[in-house]
Amino acid sequence: MTTETEITEQDDQELYEHHRFVVDKGQSPLRIDKWLMNHVQNASRSKIQSAADAESILVNDKPIKSNYKVNPGDVISIVMAHPPRDTEVYPEDIPLNILHEDHEVIVVNKEAGMVVHPGHGNYTGTLVNALVYHFQNLPTASEHGMRPGLVHRIDKNTSGLLVIAKTELAMMMLAKEFFDHTIERTYQALVWGDFKEDSGTIEGNIGRSLKDRTVMDVFPNGEYGKEAITHFKVIERFGYVTLIECKLETGRTHQIRAHMKFIGHPLFNDATYGGDKILKGTTFSKYRQYIDNCFKIMPRQALHAKSLGFIHPGTKKKVFFESELPEDFKLLIEKWRAYAVNVNQ
Repeated sequence: MTTETEITEQDDQELYEHHRFVVDKGQSPLRIDKWLMNHVQNASRSKIQSAADAESILVNDKPIKSNYKVNPGDVISIVMAHPPRDTEVYPEDIPLNILHEDHEVIVVNKEAGMVVHPGHGNYTGTLVNALVYHFQNLPTASEHGMRPGLVHRIDKNTSGLLVIAKTELAMMMLAKEFFDHTIERTYQALVWGDFKEDSGTIEGNIGRSLKDRTVMDVFPNGEYGKEAITHFKVIERFGYVTLIECKLETGRTHQIRAHMKFIGHPLFNDATYGGDKILKGTTFSKYRQYIDNCFKIMPRQALHAKSLGFIHPGTKKKVFFESELPEDFKLLIEKWRAYAVNVNQ
């Protein structure tokens, strides 16, 4: 028996079940790598062993080694970081800002406005379409049939760093790091309001809003959603808005955006979470015009995925990447910095 269903969701990270088997009652003890070679089409022993090393083979919901011997009634699952493919993704010659590339991974600095992967309403022009084009021009692409291995995502209108796996093993190992919360990610955000403290932690389950399924909500009592923890610290205060750094302990869909709204500090110009209105400041018409000009400078939520650290799946050593704020974000901060100076004179 085999099924293809999503088994768990980890915000930017999702693990999907590609195969599920129930071992026959009459099965004699047999190594699982040999057993799977007989049940999964085109599965080589090396691929199965690599999947086991990346903890992508589960027996009764627990990861096992490739020398595990199957028993009658065992439930065997094979999970991967990408859903089973049911549509073709076509290559498109779209420029990419690649910070780093080697045999196992690519680190990309995504521009705001680019959707990460094809989906409803966005079947072309995505980061994945660009990666497919890039991969087909790599010297080793024809040898290994590489395709972009997404292990996490950032929102369309959020800029910043993404790591993409170039091999199945790298994808499995990076997915495991995201699942275990060992990936280090920092974001910078401009949010409405000032903070009493210089740093803090926001805790509250995040799940789909019960009123609007297109947005996420915070459920502080834990009765719904999934655990979410965001650490923040103040970088610079401008009075009516504050530049902060956020470090994610967990990774949930819209985590920073939902958590900041929850504590009363929505992201500046975040239309989805109420940040595209004047939430702090004066009632003077000159101030309203100033805010409108700020919105025009950065016509999106003020959020940038600034740094990314992880254990490299090839070298097994820690690597760290950092990106500069994009131009619209820099101009917005400069405008607020000048405003704060003028107000305090």
